[in-house]
Amino acid sequence: MGLELKRSIETISKERRIDKDVLIDTLEEAVKVAVNKKYHNRLDIEVNYNEDTGDMEVYQFKRVVEEVEDPDREISLEEAKEIDPNVQLDDEVGFKLEVEDLGRIAAQSAKQVIIQRMRDAEQEIIYEEYKDRIGEIVSGTVQRKERAGLIINLGRTEALLPKDEQIPTEHYKRGDRVDGYIIDVKKEGRGPQIILSRSHPAYMELLFKREVPEVSDGTIMIMGIARDPGVRAKVALYSKDRDVDPIGACVGVRGSRINKIIQEFKGEKIDLVVWSPNITTYAVNALAPARISSITVDEDEKSLEVVVPDNQYYLAVGKRGQNVKLASKLLGWSIDIITESRYGEIYQNRQKLEQLAGVVGISVDTFYDAGLSSLEEVAQATDEELLEIEGMDEEKLKELRSALNLLMS
Repeated sequence: MGLELKRSIETISKERRIDKDVLIDTLEEAVKVAVNKKYHNRLDIEVNYNEDTGDMEVYQFKRVVEEVEDPDREISLEEAKEIDPNVQLDDEVGFKLEVEDLGRIAAQSAKQVIIQRMRDAEQEIIYEEYKDRIGEIVSGTVQRKERAGLIINLGRTEALLPKDEQIPTEHYKRGDRVDGYIIDVKKEGRGPQIILSRSHPAYMELLFKREVPEVSDGTIMIMGIARDPGVRAKVALYSKDRDVDPIGACVGVRGSRINKIIQEFKGEKIDLVVWSPNITTYAVNALAPARISSITVDEDEKSLEVVVPDNQYYLAVGKRGQNVKLASKLLGWSIDIITESRYGEIYQNRQKLEQLAGVVGISVDTFYDAGLSSLEEVAQATDEELLEIEGMDEEKLKELRSALNLLMS
């Protein structure tokens, strides 16, 4: 066993680039754990590897005492002097422990340690190989499905395509070929976890760089991407060169460039949007193909009130609100879509409410703050509720009721 173990350690250390001392230390600890288990952790022991013979040696230590109470950990002075004539009370004396089946224990421990160390070394190599490849596209085959997602075989290792990084409309079975964008490489107990994504916006950006030379060389810049993976995406483009049309360049001749990207995402519709530093212009472009009547900008709240013709409302909002959601995500602003007729009602209500507020000398915004945005809502409010409005008193309340009768007649 000794020579065989010695050869195994030297071979594994050389071939797998595992530090020999680390391998020996781990093996000694594994044998110690196994021997302690055999003796129910009653003994104080140390395990050493003899490099000359290749054997594992176990040494037991006992404290020298006058009267032995725990024979597993204590030894009398008389017995101790037989081992070391110079020993004194309270010293520790060590001696080689002949362990039954030590060869078998060492062999089993060595096998487990070597396998684990080989696995660790392999994982370290893979980690070093992939840690700098975040942001790349890799290709593999579906190995199996797990609760966390799909396990993708990349050849030398496996990757995880989590459920929330998949495209909901795509379905794979074992053996299917799949491309993924590396978003993370984790160093975990079970080995490096290469995390892939097919829904990440940066994946789409990388494909634009691959298919469109003007994006690759920086003539056209991608200013933002918003995706509803597998269904629709909006990509904001800006050209540094006035002579280069960003949308035309990305579409390509008869759609040759954009179609390759669409095919990669199994038909995900892609809206190309011209970016503008002017938020109003940018919003108009992002909400296309809907026509916009007017936009009110609230810089503080980063919100937009967008008015559209009545027949453009559903086009602006999109199916299940998708168009406005993606536009909002692309801009980083909240967007409220209202129709012209609704806007007219709101404007008319505000005018009338301003007249009413002027009668009692209270700001119209005070009524809005109280949750009252129309004459009808004010008329339905109780006297007690109206008196809670800042600046309102009994005298003004009477004037308010009189003015309401005139304005609503």
